[in-house]
Amino acid sequence: MLNLFKSAPRNRSRQTSRKLNNFFDDGGSTPERKHKPDYLIVIIAIILLIIGLIVMYSISPALAAAEGVSQHYFVTKQFVAIGLGLLAFVLFSYLPLKFLRRSKRTLIWLSFIMILAVHFFGEQRWIQIGGFSFQSAELVKFTVVVWAACFLFERLANSEIKSTPKTLYPILILIGLVGFFIAGLQSDLGSAGVIVAIAVVMAFAAGMPVKRLAVIGGIVAVGTVIAIASTPYRQDRLTTFLNPASDCQAAGYQSCQALIAIGSGGMFGLGVGNGVQAYGYLPEAENDSIFAIVGEKFGFVGTGAIIGLYALLFSRMRRVILHTSDAFSRLLVIGVLTWLGIQTIINIGAMIGLLPLKGITLPFISYGGTSLVFVMAAVGVVFKISRYMAYSPVRNVALTKNEEGPRDNSISGRRQRRPYYASVSGR
Repeated sequence: MLNLFKSAPRNRSRQTSRKLNNFFDDGGSTPERKHKPDYLIVIIAIILLIIGLIVMYSISPALAAAEGVSQHYFVTKQFVAIGLGLLAFVLFSYLPLKFLRRSKRTLIWLSFIMILAVHFFGEQRWIQIGGFSFQSAELVKFTVVVWAACFLFERLANSEIKSTPKTLYPILILIGLVGFFIAGLQSDLGSAGVIVAIAVVMAFAAGMPVKRLAVIGGIVAVGTVIAIASTPYRQDRLTTFLNPASDCQAAGYQSCQALIAIGSGGMFGLGVGNGVQAYGYLPEAENDSIFAIVGEKFGFVGTGAIIGLYALLFSRMRRVILHTSDAFSRLLVIGVLTWLGIQTIINIGAMIGLLPLKGITLPFISYGGTSLVFVMAAVGVVFKISRYMAYSPVRNVALTKNEEGPRDNSISGRRQRRPYYASVSGR
């Protein structure tokens, strides 16, 4: 009897341990192939975060004087946001991908609740929570990446990626919801465009036929024209983009001041402690216009180096895509790369006059806690996936369950003794 009572706790502890191991198991068929992740991804992200913090420190006194707050108010909040972003990075770099797949419905409901909370209790695009502003569009971007990866992976596994009712219609419904809630209720056409681009690029990478993608593109184009034609300030932005110098005192003021800031930086910039654009001249100097401030302080050389860092980061993510052997992981990285890449292009393009102003932040550098947290969470997911890369590139982006097979494990001329059998179940 005593032995029975003594053995019961051990059995329960073993069952609990087994459940925990199953929960945190990545689900791959070859767990021994786990290796060191791509540390260059996190190094580049941290460098960009530091650059953003330095820029925020340099313009914090000007912003504080305009808002009537403490001189260190903005840089302190940015420092806290970076800390939260790093915590999100660590969390998502260790969470199993199975957890993301199981949490897709939770993310969808949470996004819906936050959109309604912003609409009824917050400002147009954000809501104040505990002294911090929360932008629901950033949560929606992360949610769409996870949902689209799960959705497209299931369609690939069932050979339904070309099905109109099972694949095309759900994506069209997603685009309609994004247009109504993000572009309509929140008047955030830029974020809506980024979200739609994420879904379309992921669908293209999964193998959706070009004809169906053309249908999506046509619907999006019509919706964009209607959104611009029905809103005067969007018409002004388009007119300003076509002729920035036509109205530098009104509609084209931000575009003109951005070009002045970048031009005044010259080759090497005015220096961190110099510059005047943040003192009430350039609107949204800490958010949308941060790249113009970077150009003013660091010049052509500095902005070129930052663009180079983004290009290197995106090339490392592309390498993860090429060397990752399961479709779900690949789709996740494709979604994150599309998200960060499009936002970077839109922000920089708007500041140098190549694209219209869209109110899109520059990833890692712009001021804002919500954007930093979800961007770093997304980078954490990519960092985790990089632990399971095959040594040689995998040819097919969209692998199905019937396409499992041996992969080449050679790296730097070294070949493993046994072949690597890829898993498409996701980790």
